Amino acid sequence: MSATTMLRRVSLGAAKSFGVGSGRRCCAEAARATRTEPGPAEPSRLLKQASVYVHWPYCLRRCTYCNFNKYRSRGDSGDSAMAECLQRETETLLGLSRVASITSVFFGGGTPSLAQPSTIAAVLETISRHAHLSDEAEVTIEVNPTPVGMSRLEDFVHAGINRFSIGVQSLRDEDLALLGRDHSSQHALQTVAEARRLCPGRVSLDVMFARPGQSLERWERELAELMSVCDDHVSLYQLTLERGTHIFKQAERGQLTLPAEEVAAAMYQAARRILLQHGFEQYEVSNFARRNAISHHNTNYWKGRQYLGVGPGAHGRFVPLGEGGVVREARTQTLEPDAWMQEVRHRGHGTRRRIPLTHLGLLEEVLAMGLRMTRGITHQHWQLFSSEADLYKVFGSSMDVKELLLSGHLILDDRGLRCSWGGLALLDSLLPTLLLALENQVKSESKEPPCDR
Repeated sequence: MSATTMLRRVSLGAAKSFGVGSGRRCCAEAARATRTEPGPAEPSRLLKQASVYVHWPYCLRRCTYCNFNKYRSRGDSGDSAMAECLQRETETLLGLSRVASITSVFFGGGTPSLAQPSTIAAVLETISRHAHLSDEAEVTIEVNPTPVGMSRLEDFVHAGINRFSIGVQSLRDEDLALLGRDHSSQHALQTVAEARRLCPGRVSLDVMFARPGQSLERWERELAELMSVCDDHVSLYQLTLERGTHIFKQAERGQLTLPAEEVAAAMYQAARRILLQHGFEQYEVSNFARRNAISHHNTNYWKGRQYLGVGPGAHGRFVPLGEGGVVREARTQTLEPDAWMQEVRHRGHGTRRRIPLTHLGLLEEVLAMGLRMTRGITHQHWQLFSSEADLYKVFGSSMDVKELLLSGHLILDDRGLRCSWGGLALLDSLLPTLLLALENQVKSESKEPPCDR
């Protein structure tokens, strides 16, 4: 399997990492769907902190490739109601989780840069009233690089934002038009420059490759141009055809074609090489940083830490201590904004689905997300979630896993479990083997007879 299978959008927050509004679920969540019996309680050290993802569902238009949970904005009156309910649900979920400290906040969407800066400030103030939010905590907002988006950057900083994630996607105007974006390459460059002025070293650029008609040579030239203007963080995503989107229908009708899988894989490898040459370290499948400008918020996801999902369609993972819960739950908020707002007004939150995570389900997520990082999963980190069976016990005895180790795609040593440079691009093809080994080990533990005491 090529690198092209790996590059779905996961750096935009929890809602997107689990396919909000798309019907997609990660392999661990799908495997868990019929296993809802509670697992063991989590160590108290994991319960004290969490991140917050806030989903702003409105956009001015829908991009041709997008199937995320988003809706057309209905103006200031609708936005005001949304702002009020975001604050209410934030307060409720903080009370349910009883976390003492929020380590990061991410405003995603949709197009959260359409929200009023006062809304951003109000949500952050709500968080600060109910948990500790350090002045050093990473607070990110996604920005659509239009003139309107750029005009609000300074106000967002005054509201409490200290990091921008800018959806550049392409520096080619014809490709931006094909993707349905409402900005030009010039708008993008101007927005990036202003964001870097306001938050130097804390600006991330989203860039998409394997676009229709794109060649490897054009992609390399575009990356070289990007390197001359970017800050210290870049997220690369392969364009994938999602059923139901406009671009999917165009491809079905033969009106456009995407680069072949082998070409897309070569684009990914070329990007890794070029970014490395410009001082960027790859720290996750799709994410690159220099001068240690990693996304702390997204790293929390990949390390299996708690997060609260606020807003229509947002996903969360936390232990509801306020309700007497002892195991982590996978929570999904109601998708449609009007229905979500009605539920928030009625009971304080719009949680539509709650699934208590089994011990196996939690370990599946820790494994699948942790291996996305180039550093993988350390023995110490795994022990936080699996005190009984260490990495060697879980994976060291599997013949199929041993084949992956011998092939050089996977590494299991004193540091922990991780993919090699080549294996990281093939993670989707490695995970089924690893998940099966994990499931077999957990099942064998449950069948072991109790020891004599």
